[in-house]
Amino acid sequence: MVAPEAFTQETTSEHAQRAWTMFRDWGSPQYWVAPMVDQSELAFRMLCRRHGSTAAYTPMLHSRIFLEDRGYREEHFTTCEGDRPLLVQFCANDAATLLAAAKLAQDRADAIDLNLGCPQRIARRGRYGAFLMDDLPLVERIVRTCAEGLDVPVTCKIRVFPELHKTVEYAQMLERAGASLIAVHGRLREQKKSKGADADWDVIKAVREAVSVPVLANGNIRTLHDVHHCLEYTGCAGVMSAESLLEDPALFSPLRLQPGGDFKGAAGPKLLLEYLELAEQHPTPMRMVTGHAFKMLGHWLPEFTDLRDQMNKQIPGFGIQHMRGIALEAVRRIEASGRDHAVPKISERALARMEAEAARAAAMEEQGKEDRLLQKLQAMRAKQQMLSESQTALVA
Repeated sequence: MVAPEAFTQETTSEHAQRAWTMFRDWGSPQYWVAPMVDQSELAFRMLCRRHGSTAAYTPMLHSRIFLEDRGYREEHFTTCEGDRPLLVQFCANDAATLLAAAKLAQDRADAIDLNLGCPQRIARRGRYGAFLMDDLPLVERIVRTCAEGLDVPVTCKIRVFPELHKTVEYAQMLERAGASLIAVHGRLREQKKSKGADADWDVIKAVREAVSVPVLANGNIRTLHDVHHCLEYTGCAGVMSAESLLEDPALFSPLRLQPGGDFKGAAGPKLLLEYLELAEQHPTPMRMVTGHAFKMLGHWLPEFTDLRDQMNKQIPGFGIQHMRGIALEAVRRIEASGRDHAVPKISERALARMEAEAARAAAMEEQGKEDRLLQKLQAMRAKQQMLSESQTALVA
């Protein structure tokens, strides 16, 4: 495994020197919790940190809504002692809006991150994430504005172009604009599924060799062996995980490499029980709790279909105590079975269809929520405009 000391190479770039000083001040963290909408919230970050993660991103935050809606800020951005290093990630397509939103968060963060990697339909509609790859001058303007206007560093998370040289030039532009760290997801914008085509570590390595600031690798991280292989192959300063970490929040734990430390048997339900305790300490919306429960119990739900039904059809008042009962029952059944693997009652094809339907429903719900918030803000602006015009008429 590549040691952090290997990245203390001399450079003539003052910006790069500051970037590496920043990274070392953070403790040269190698194991990163990726930014995930509704799934890298405080309780989950603290669970991952407890089990080996050394740095984390917040969920992706919508810069305009974050700036204008206090309720959105209070629900989606919470932190606590021990939740550092922490990068606050925003999606944005306007430099002034992002700068203003970031200023509301910078005092509780180590850096502000610009999402340039989200490939989902919601990002296409909102013209942010990976769809800003179509307007690189705008990207450069956003990064430069924030790098010059914030008290904390600016970082970026990107996807790659089909052409290697375009990806390298993209990363170099971000560095020149002021990005102090670049996270590279080694998949194209069109490759939305992390379990689909393999991420291209060669592209990530090429970016790392072409820029002078720290680079994080993202993609093909399913085990701790993968983490170490990726660090050695790419030479990156760190590795981040999203989907695999959702299933196994202890992915980065050294125990995963020791005899008997594999993620199997009742490991998932037991991690869920830990998470539920943290979700009580750091109040978490049940939609987020439920999402994590499905991931951590996922290997067993094809067998325990009744527990899956309870989670899908939550009774009125369903809360953390109900979810704790489901997790405890899963542990009891697994340990009584004497098996470390499930015996599915439904086919893999049917399960995949159900998961795809759930993902579509979640995406539609998130889009609807965003649309409703934006409509609310527009209505408030219209009302303020009417009041202003009325006051002007009275004065006249």
